[in-house]
Amino acid sequence: MTLFISSTWAQTAPEPAPAEPAPEQILVVGQRPGPGLWKVTKGEHVLWLFGTHAPLPTKMEWRAHEVETILAQSQEFLQPSSAKTDIGVLRALTLLPLAIGVRNNPDGARLKDVLPPEVYARWLPLKEKYIGRDDDLERERPLFVAERLNRAAMQHAGLENDNRVRATIDAIVKKNKIKVTSPTVLLPIKEPRAMLKEFKKSSMEDVACFTATLDRLENDIETMRTRANAWAVGDIEQIQKISFVNAERVCNDAMTSSPALRDSPEFQSLNARMQEAWLAAADKALENNVSTFGLMSIGRLLDPKGVLQALEARGYTVQRPE
Repeated sequence: MTLFISSTWAQTAPEPAPAEPAPEQILVVGQRPGPGLWKVTKGEHVLWLFGTHAPLPTKMEWRAHEVETILAQSQEFLQPSSAKTDIGVLRALTLLPLAIGVRNNPDGARLKDVLPPEVYARWLPLKEKYIGRDDDLERERPLFVAERLNRAAMQHAGLENDNRVRATIDAIVKKNKIKVTSPTVLLPIKEPRAMLKEFKKSSMEDVACFTATLDRLENDIETMRTRANAWAVGDIEQIQKISFVNAERVCNDAMTSSPALRDSPEFQSLNARMQEAWLAAADKALENNVSTFGLMSIGRLLDPKGVLQALEARGYTVQRPE
């Protein structure tokens, strides 16, 4: 996920390991290549797309010689699209309240006041397992508590975000002085003070986000580990077979349905506008460059109604990795 793990657009001691762990419970280590590259062509011009994923095994070192070679020979590096407001660049709608400093519940409410009793009861053992004592956390909005809980649980499970993969790619780009393109959508905030006031006084509809995060951590930790392993060894078929709780989408919906944003057409159409901005940049790159290298979350690349379908609709030929 963009906030909890990356899109669009303190812990207790670990539990003892089972006596006979299943193979999927063991995270891969050492150098791993990740998935192959998707190839988008227009005549002799090629856009190579690498599907990123998070979380990944903590002790895995990503090294893909094919990616390094193709990227070093490309004329342009196409980054994922992002949104820009007067308060900076956002890679997820769920970062907006944090960026404008609205983290706590309105009127001093605590988690037990804003969550249904049965949801709060599920939260307590997970908090004890992954975070421990933290009274200040009880004052924060469910959206941010869910983010903190998810981050702690990933660390506990031997998983982390994909920053090392991105750092390796950025180093290659810098070393070879490759042109960098960052498609960006402008989100105008005409009255930032009024928006801040609205966020402070109103609650976000983020109980569903919080509940989806609990569902994910109660039922899908092993699924996340299996998906991380599948990405590490480049097993795209395995990734496609595994279903999981999409807490990211639920949490982004919590943002767009908040009173401060629900009447803003710019925010409501953000995902579509970000995809269109990326596609426009891809069009230009395929027109001008012999080779372009781009990053995209593997979830978006595998989406049957996602960016690859849009590229094919534009007349490009798309080949998936072998």
